[in-house]
Amino acid sequence: MGKRYRSSYESEELNIWPSFTDLMSNAFMIISLFLLLALFKSLFLKYTAEETQSNLNDSQSIVRDLKQQLADLESQLDKKSTQFNSVQKELAEQQSDFNNLQNELDKRNKQASELESQVQRLKSAPPVVVIQDSGEYQFGSGSAKLPEGLRKYIENELVSKIERITKERSIYVVEIIGHTDGQANSNGSSNLDTKLEDVAKGNAPVSSLTPGSNADLGLMRALEVVKELEKIRKKGRLKGLEFRAYSAAQLFLPSGKFASVNRKSDASRRRIEIRFSPLGKAETIR
Repeated sequence: MGKRYRSSYESEELNIWPSFTDLMSNAFMIISLFLLLALFKSLFLKYTAEETQSNLNDSQSIVRDLKQQLADLESQLDKKSTQFNSVQKELAEQQSDFNNLQNELDKRNKQASELESQVQRLKSAPPVVVIQDSGEYQFGSGSAKLPEGLRKYIENELVSKIERITKERSIYVVEIIGHTDGQANSNGSSNLDTKLEDVAKGNAPVSSLTPGSNADLGLMRALEVVKELEKIRKKGRLKGLEFRAYSAAQLFLPSGKFASVNRKSDASRRRIEIRFSPLGKAETIR
């Protein structure tokens, strides 16, 4: 009994090894499977890592290219910006030059317009005949006696000139203005206040007048020229014209400007001016 039991037990103990072998075989297969999976995973991870590294390298290369392109673009932008600033500055300078030229042109146009206006005014204005007190036309010092040379000039040339100018411009008033220099008159007291009207009407000669000032002397010389023109008018010339005598004394220079104080003899300031004035309607202010 006991022997059969032991024999049975030993038999059962011997039967464990096949199971153990199967277990170990299965375990080996499982471990091999896990190792194989681990190997595949490692290979996959390695491939993935290599692919990722390659992609990363490509990306880094692209980033470097993009950075280089960005740097180039920034450099080009800086150059273009510098060029733009330079062009803008040059444009501003040219604009300033243009504005200056435009202002100068406007100024020149204004001057040209003024000159043109003056030219038109001078063309439309009647001329002024100036007889200089010199040579054979020179009056004696402090005298209003008409020199013979001046008398001949009036008769032979001045009358025709007056007729031509007044006919061309439809002027009927001729003004005779006597100018003197600043030398003080030393003829004594004037008698123009008492005798001037008689001389103007022809009742007394101009030589009967005594000037007490340069204003008197200038008026007497102008009146002497008027009297000579009126004599010629009575002979049939200078029809329809009126003659008026005035004195400017030493007040105006030949340029038309006011004279400064100068008491020296100056023949360039002594003259007879003949002006032509269209007589307009008088406006009386009361």
